[in-house]
Amino acid sequence: MKKIALFVLALFTVSCALAQTTPPKRPLPIIDVHVHAMKVSPGFAVEMCPWFLRDMPGGDPTQNLQMRAFLNTDCVDPLQPAKSDEEMQKAVLATMERLNMTIVAYGDPQILRKWKKAAPDRVIPGIGVSSPNEMSVQAFTDSLSSGFYKVMGEVAPQYQGLSPSDMSLDGYFAAAEKLNIPVGIHMGTGGNGMANLTQAKYRASLGRPFLLEDVLARHPKLKIWVMHAGYPMLDEMIALMGANAYVYVDLAGFIWSYPQAEIHAYLKRLVQAGFGKRILYGTDFMMWPKLFEASISVIENADYLSFDQKRDILFNNAVRFFRLDANKFK
Repeated sequence: MKKIALFVLALFTVSCALAQTTPPKRPLPIIDVHVHAMKVSPGFAVEMCPWFLRDMPGGDPTQNLQMRAFLNTDCVDPLQPAKSDEEMQKAVLATMERLNMTIVAYGDPQILRKWKKAAPDRVIPGIGVSSPNEMSVQAFTDSLSSGFYKVMGEVAPQYQGLSPSDMSLDGYFAAAEKLNIPVGIHMGTGGNGMANLTQAKYRASLGRPFLLEDVLARHPKLKIWVMHAGYPMLDEMIALMGANAYVYVDLAGFIWSYPQAEIHAYLKRLVQAGFGKRILYGTDFMMWPKLFEASISVIENADYLSFDQKRDILFNNAVRFFRLDANKFK
């Protein structure tokens, strides 16, 4: 009996030693396809509650509307913004490492290059054009040809009062098609009161997914993912995806802005319609470092999605869409 006791004690000791020396298991990889690499703006760096548009009161044209009025902070633990570019970079890099995350990012060129230099294997850079006034087609083509940028995005002509099929943008899409660069385009909502607050040219009607049909017809080899999944124009989004096999969607923005019941109803319908293999995870990340976890939780807690469907949304679909090597993530 004494020998047995000593043997059990030895096994326990070895097990404890292994537990202390075996590294923790890494989380399964995640790809966030919608991250803004932007400089921190003190005026916009306010705390924010996820799903802040769960209640959207109207305004009054005689009053001076403020962005803060539409950011609900009535929650126990509101998300805190980064206070500086350095704090932002440190938080984003730490989150990518902790969550085993790769991001598709676009925005300020200096910030983007700093992030890419700091985490070369975790940042996929993008460059977008929303108006021909931003840069010439030749300058845009040269930027894509440099090899640094792997994505055309975010493209947001809706904020400029333009349809995505406006011919003034056609040369940019042609360049992306020729260079085999995928395109991420803003479609759908811009948030509560966008046309009254900061974007006077914004038109809700210019977010209709059907407005992409002429672009897709002119450029049949163009791969487009519709940002925000065209929310709230679900029927048009499903019809467009049904007619065009190269069109995907991301869940960014509305996944942490609108009421959770609304988010799940929209996502569930896309899956029910058969498009679970063409849904990409994204945050529309801006300045709240904890926003990644908040938006991922929406997918992880969706009881109507199987494990495989969640993995498709969080990782597999992006690997396929961006033509990435899945082995590099193992």
